[in-house]
Amino acid sequence: MPLPFDLIYTDYHGLQQMKQHMGLSFKKYRCRIRVIDTFGTEPAYNHEEYATLHGYRTNWGYWNLNPKQFMTMFPHTPDNSFMGFVSEELNETEKRLIKGGKASNMAVVYGKEASIWKGKEKFLSILNKYMEIHGTVYYESQRPPEVPAFVKNHGLLPQPEFQQLLRKAKLFIGFGFPYEGPAPLEAIANGCVFLQSRFSPPHSSLNHEFFRGKPTSREVFSQHPYAEKFIGKPHVWTVNYNNSEELEAAIKAIMRTQVDPYLPYEYTCEGMLERVHAYIQHQDFCAAPGPAPAGARAPESPFILAPNATHLKWARNASLAPGAWPPAHSLRAWLAAAGRACTDACLDHGLICEPSFFPFLNSQDAFQTLQVPCDGTESEMNHLYPAFAQPGQECFLQKEPLLFSCAGSST
Repeated sequence: MPLPFDLIYTDYHGLQQMKQHMGLSFKKYRCRIRVIDTFGTEPAYNHEEYATLHGYRTNWGYWNLNPKQFMTMFPHTPDNSFMGFVSEELNETEKRLIKGGKASNMAVVYGKEASIWKGKEKFLSILNKYMEIHGTVYYESQRPPEVPAFVKNHGLLPQPEFQQLLRKAKLFIGFGFPYEGPAPLEAIANGCVFLQSRFSPPHSSLNHEFFRGKPTSREVFSQHPYAEKFIGKPHVWTVNYNNSEELEAAIKAIMRTQVDPYLPYEYTCEGMLERVHAYIQHQDFCAAPGPAPAGARAPESPFILAPNATHLKWARNASLAPGAWPPAHSLRAWLAAAGRACTDACLDHGLICEPSFFPFLNSQDAFQTLQVPCDGTESEMNHLYPAFAQPGQECFLQKEPLLFSCAGSST
């Protein structure tokens, strides 16, 4: 019988249950599944055989889905689809009221658990010289010793009261955890400056318990990488908390800075609806695969080298790949520097890595047009390919379409 639905939105636990109960029909319908996935699933962890052979096997991942079927809260890796969420948007009147009612020396600490405050005495004593510090730490009977006496603690607040606190405050402070929550966006939308610590070395599954077992090799350089990269100053300041001078200078500068309440378009109602609409209209993982596999030569190259010989563009007269989304003519192909992931190389040029373009570039022809000197070309199953290896002038093509990865990088 025809299905009464088109798409199934679930999470990792739902996926597990569906597999247990659906038997063979799970395979048939899996192209209709969209997995809400907080931290992202990189292609190397998603491909079961590859993950098992190369040490990428975790408790999550290994579902052999198209990586775009995983939908994340923040744009971690373009290999997945950025779903996001909606943060409350203020109208102009509310924004004016908030600006008028700000206390210039009031700071709120991000963190409901006392453990987050542990070891922050030095930071808090510096901040206390300039600002009145407020907390929302939950405790049952006795005030936790981690929260200094000079902090005005409100206990656990219902959301509307927490919003009111943010509307008065000048500064919202992150102590490194929780990672990538919605609260910093709410604070910035309510006219606060968000101050967070820079992680050195960056946190990842190699050095941090929290990320261990997550299906990602991502290195996190601050508590909220999205806020750092995509919002930035004057709304977001990322500093080294261990350097008292840098910290004190940042606090003084923030006190002199005037900011308007700000919510990035992608977290507004309209931005979210636009994105969901685009995914529902254009993403089809049940259609037959597109371009030919590695090594198959196209009759005529669809690429031209840009006039300044830095990157490839889709040739004007080349036939467009039918049904490709994003449309193929928006493709720009750059050769990343050694050791640089495609995600970062694209951001360097003000672009976003688009994994659906990899199949077009997975050919000797693309390397030749980019003037890459391939002494030899091999085709393998590897999340780093297509790639060029130096020394040795070896070019590698991708054998497994599920392993095309924006996030993969290697020296």
